[in-house]
Amino acid sequence: MHARAVERLGRSDRRSWLGRLRDGLDAIVRSSPSRFAILIFAALVLVFTLLFSLPIARAGEGSSAPLHDALFTAVSVICVTGLATVDMATYWSPFGNALVFIGVNIGGVGVLTLASILGLVISRRLGLRAKLIAASDTNPSRLHVGPVAERQAVRLGEVGGLLATVAISALVIEVSIALLMIPSMLAEGYGPLESVWYSFYYAAMAFTNTGFSPNAGGVAAFAHDYWLQFLLMAGVFLGSLGFPVIFALARAWRNPRRWSVHVKLTLTTTMILFVAGAGMFLLLEYNNPLTYGQLDAGDTIFQSFFMSAMTRSGGFSTINMHDLNGSSLLVSDMLMFVGGGSASTAGGIKVTTLAVLFLAAFAEARGNQSMEAFGRRIPRDMLRLSVSVVLWGATIVAAASIAILQITKEPFDYVLFDVISAFATCGLSTGITADLPPAGVYVMAATMFMGRVGTVTLAAALAASQRRQLFKHAEERPIVG
Repeated sequence: MHARAVERLGRSDRRSWLGRLRDGLDAIVRSSPSRFAILIFAALVLVFTLLFSLPIARAGEGSSAPLHDALFTAVSVICVTGLATVDMATYWSPFGNALVFIGVNIGGVGVLTLASILGLVISRRLGLRAKLIAASDTNPSRLHVGPVAERQAVRLGEVGGLLATVAISALVIEVSIALLMIPSMLAEGYGPLESVWYSFYYAAMAFTNTGFSPNAGGVAAFAHDYWLQFLLMAGVFLGSLGFPVIFALARAWRNPRRWSVHVKLTLTTTMILFVAGAGMFLLLEYNNPLTYGQLDAGDTIFQSFFMSAMTRSGGFSTINMHDLNGSSLLVSDMLMFVGGGSASTAGGIKVTTLAVLFLAAFAEARGNQSMEAFGRRIPRDMLRLSVSVVLWGATIVAAASIAILQITKEPFDYVLFDVISAFATCGLSTGITADLPPAGVYVMAATMFMGRVGTVTLAAALAASQRRQLFKHAEERPIVG
């Protein structure tokens, strides 16, 4: 009888321990969902840093990777950036490459959506607060004011469908692209097993907008294989749209009238930037003998579109970035800084942020009181949020650029390119990142982390953005412009 009582007491203690753990996690979510998401992301970076530091993760010598290389690789993998301080094709063992493959798929899910899935696992159900976290990934304004009244890309009741779409779309798209890539790998001379592995690796890197390459020479080895380059562009494009857009298109792809303003703005702005970027690269690089000067007209046009897609966040390249003209580097900086769609595997300030800023400028030029797009009025709160995103992003880029310039003494245009690539989680590099000293590696790692977590999420986590102000000061207008 006494033994049974002790056993019941032990079970009660275990339940109370699990209960205390669950209560602690719930308290963090209650206090700030954004901080909970950042905590999850930071924990993932720590875990992968430890794994990359293991001797089994490094190829050849049997010694472990230095801390700064392991940390940088972990951040680049989890933040789906694609920058590297080592040769990714030869430095890591099969175990290390498996970590890269798994890590980019975890990181590609997104900070807030990932936190929601983990919350679902912990609580066994998707409660209201978990839904708010997931919905925040589709509308950053929820981080400030909770559920908002305007029409959303994904409503709270549809979050379960969104999470299913995240998993299904990632699996279907990556597998489809990988299967279509296998013939190209076989034609290049790789063995059957190697061709399958390379195909799935490239498919994952394309959809997650990462840009790592498993083979020596990278995508440059397939410079004349336009089929494989087209598949890479397709994967990058689909990944950069964002899961809310994929979710909306999956539900009503035949009926554009049912698409939300977010979907329409994302698709419209993405296509404008894609075509405009290709036009700029075509104009600026057609006579550059180091890039497209030796190609015929058709090849130049295709490579211009390929570069336009990759500078948005893809990270693959068939040419050396340091061979671009200075004007092309500046165009690349602008495209990378904008990035892709909200709640996507791409980085940057997001295309909808840019669209809102242009809509505000257009409304101001016409003297309209409100911003409008596709027959809908956009609240002015979104303009304030968009300006905050741009300012935070510009501040992070400026601070990191100053630090890297001081550490390396490299040319400004090269430093700015790599810093923006890190912030926008793009992965393209002029070559200076691979030669950074440890101090510069840590600066770039921090830039990647802040860029991937998101400027709005970071600001909401560091500041008391959810506090209520119970009074208003007297209004006065400063002179602007």
